Amino acid sequence: MVEEERILVTPSGCVYHDREKYSIEVELPGVDKKDIKFEASETGFCLRAPRGDIEYVGCWNLAHVIDPEKADATFKNGLLTVTVPLAERFEGVKVAIK
Repeated sequence: MVEEERILVTPSGCVYHDREKYSIEVELPGVDKKDIKFEASETGFCLRAPRGDIEYVGCWNLAHVIDPEKADATFKNGLLTVTVPLAERFEGVKVAIK
């Protein structure tokens, strides 16, 4: 039996951070929680999630190093929400604009 190929789709997502953590939201409508594969490293994350004839796939690089061991993920109503702390506190330098 030949497995049918799925259409690959990059899901819609939002990645933002404050001085302590990243918050990541990815829309995965119609996906079962058990089918989501989410992996995070110190510099980014990747996910795969099949749904019928399509498969959501994507990888994102982050601007700041995170602690993936402390990531917390939930999935509700088609929205994957991940919170992960920065490995080091982010302290920028204010630059005067002329």
